[in-house]
Amino acid sequence: MVRMHAPGKGISSSALPYRRSVPNWVKLSSDETKEMIYKLAKKGRTPSQIGVMLRDSNGIAQVRLITGNKILRILKAKGLAPEIPEDLYHLIKKAVSVRKHMEKQRKDKDSKFRLILIESRIHRLARYYKTKRVLPANWKYESSTASALVA
Repeated sequence: MVRMHAPGKGISSSALPYRRSVPNWVKLSSDETKEMIYKLAKKGRTPSQIGVMLRDSNGIAQVRLITGNKILRILKAKGLAPEIPEDLYHLIKKAVSVRKHMEKQRKDKDSKFRLILIESRIHRLARYYKTKRVLPANWKYESSTASALVA
């Protein structure tokens, strides 16, 4: 998602290697990698956490190079994908924590403003996912039921 509520350009990013072949230090096969992904997903890990764990423990830089598919696509094929997308989940989690803070600190005007910005990002992202049919058409973000989505 684009940087909306900040003045920065935000062009820094990591660069992928030019070669699209599997590195020679990776000894795992495609099926073994998929089994590890399934095992980590059943433990409740998100796709990005799975990628970090595979990178750190097994030296798998890009799952796509080994298996031919990305982690989320592998999980969707097996039926283990999260019901709401990961970026939307984390925005909702942030909004719930700011709202919890607002209950204790009523006079905090800045966090009230930030909560409005966070919720506008949630609505924009939800609109995108509805057009891409990742979320159902009747899905709606409501602040009263948001803590149940995150818990």
